[in-house]
Amino acid sequence: MTAVPERPVRVLIADDQALLRGSFRLLVETAPGLTVVGEAGDGAEAVELTRRERPDIVLMDIRMPEMDGIEATRRICGTPETAGTRVIILTTFDLDAYVYGALRAGASGFLLKDTPPSGLLAAIDVVASGDALLAPSVTRRLIAEFARRPEPARRPASTLDGVTEREREVLTLIARGLSNTEIADHLNVSMATVKTHVGRLLAKLNARDRAQLVIAAYEAGLRSP
Repeated sequence: MTAVPERPVRVLIADDQALLRGSFRLLVETAPGLTVVGEAGDGAEAVELTRRERPDIVLMDIRMPEMDGIEATRRICGTPETAGTRVIILTTFDLDAYVYGALRAGASGFLLKDTPPSGLLAAIDVVASGDALLAPSVTRRLIAEFARRPEPARRPASTLDGVTEREREVLTLIARGLSNTEIADHLNVSMATVKTHVGRLLAKLNARDRAQLVIAAYEAGLRSP
């Protein structure tokens, strides 16, 4: 009996530069297991296409006309009908001072626009699998940079009242950019135990993924740049 192939990961590309959209489309379409379901030239169009096509992943530029990528991300991730879509922000580190806000809006990670093609495809795979793109050192640098910004104000540590001491320890390690495997090694516990702690943190802090756990750790003062 022939196995039924898995459904391809459906990708929407949002960027106001047609040349970049075309380049991303060509790259994604030639990769096995990925397909492009649409292109948007601004944030408003990205929101509308996401509602219509329900992609798994949106590659989202920040600086776009009509509606920027942060507001588009907030609307996509904050609306129940499209909350299952994950957003990867595409940014230029020297110019875009809004990545922290994008993560707070619900983005599952971000990439620099000069990321090699293999890095972009790997990022789509990581985020589509349900993780957040937080492992690369550039990501830790970016999070640290935007965590320094005065807005939004840090939440008081009391917001972690329901979190156990061991869960706080795991949360701190997540904020350092450690993977589950690295956390298990660091704490000398099993992978299953780490996954249990991460799952409980997601539920207790009402976070959609590891990216928002990092934000919670910074805002509660468990981690500082």
